[in-house]
Amino acid sequence: MATLSLEPAGRSCWDEPLSISVRGLAPEQPVTLRAALRDEKGALFRAHARYRADPHGELDLARAPALGGSFAGLEPMGLLWAMEPDRPFWRLIKRDVQTPFVVELEVLDGHELDDGRLLARAVHERHFMAPGVRRVPVREGRVRATLFLPPGKGRFPGIIDLFGSGGGLCEYRASLLAGHGFAVLALAYFRFEDLPEYLSDVHLEYFEEAVAFLLQHPKVKGPNVGLLGFSKGGDLCLSMAAFLRNITATVLINACVANTIAPLYYKGLSVPDLGCDLTKQKTMESGLLDLGDIWNNPLEKPHDQSLIPLERAQGPFLFIVGLDDHNWKSESYAHIACARLQAHGKGRPQIIYYPETGHYIDPPFFPPSRASVPAVLGEAVFYGGEARAHSRAQVDAWQQIQTFFQKCLNREIPEKRSKI
Repeated sequence: MATLSLEPAGRSCWDEPLSISVRGLAPEQPVTLRAALRDEKGALFRAHARYRADPHGELDLARAPALGGSFAGLEPMGLLWAMEPDRPFWRLIKRDVQTPFVVELEVLDGHELDDGRLLARAVHERHFMAPGVRRVPVREGRVRATLFLPPGKGRFPGIIDLFGSGGGLCEYRASLLAGHGFAVLALAYFRFEDLPEYLSDVHLEYFEEAVAFLLQHPKVKGPNVGLLGFSKGGDLCLSMAAFLRNITATVLINACVANTIAPLYYKGLSVPDLGCDLTKQKTMESGLLDLGDIWNNPLEKPHDQSLIPLERAQGPFLFIVGLDDHNWKSESYAHIACARLQAHGKGRPQIIYYPETGHYIDPPFFPPSRASVPAVLGEAVFYGGEARAHSRAQVDAWQQIQTFFQKCLNREIPEKRSKI
């Protein structure tokens, strides 16, 4: 009788690789493996792949290449990252990190997906909070956030985590990162509770309050914190690093070097938004919108007024760049940041380029989001990326982020200059 084994058994963290194997098959028996999960909105995500058992009737996805299906080749985690939704342009997002995604895995006889006899089945929980991680809702002054604290005694390096122009409070990246020894504050800044519904302007004092909250927490190791920002959250992190104190390491995932979408204010200083030209948006043959060319050039007047003076920042930068980002020109923006820092006598930032990788670089094993319908637009937008390459980029970037923060936040860097 065939048995389907998963290691770790029963449950694991979403960013943890799974070992998947089947025993008790006939020698070289053809089988199909199928995986499925439902998200919190009821959307069904599925993937399948065809395999052949070895001469001993065993199948180990770490050694056996898929012969076709949702993916082909040696992809031990393909049954997760290759999942596709039953709804068009639907992203897999974890909204409630206190509950797992439940993944059902099946082994079917033969290579016909719908006709194969069920040989074995397993159910596995993929969690977003490692054992012992604590989730602490934060409603302190104006700050609306959730703090994730690792298990154990002592104090932990602090990180503020910001998402993009979709708004709301996204916790899944912060909750996973806390499982690796960081105290992570997932920070909302609009479209959440009593925060503004729309991003019409940005006041850095709000983010300054969040930095102060994190640093005064008894479980957070000072004297500085790190920043992790994606998309619009990335240029906000650049502004925080440039204008606020106590920030010593900044990671930008597909971010702009100029202030975007809304003007930014801080203590009498204002930075206009970069602005865009919607006549430059393109409609692809597939009907998807490509917004990559709509943004104004931050090196041309008067748009250069929106450039963020990142040379004022205290600590190092890590730019994570998808070379097939169709949301905006992330590669070009990283080059501008590098040139600007070097022109001011600063060290080169660390830049990691990922070929065939689009805009949404999530933690590992999330199915790459190549297109979705942003709430603000109501139309499907193309984000770029090729699924296999994008998936590998997510695995590598996740490790690079952790390594960067461990290196920068576990040593004390003295304050080098005054800020406004």
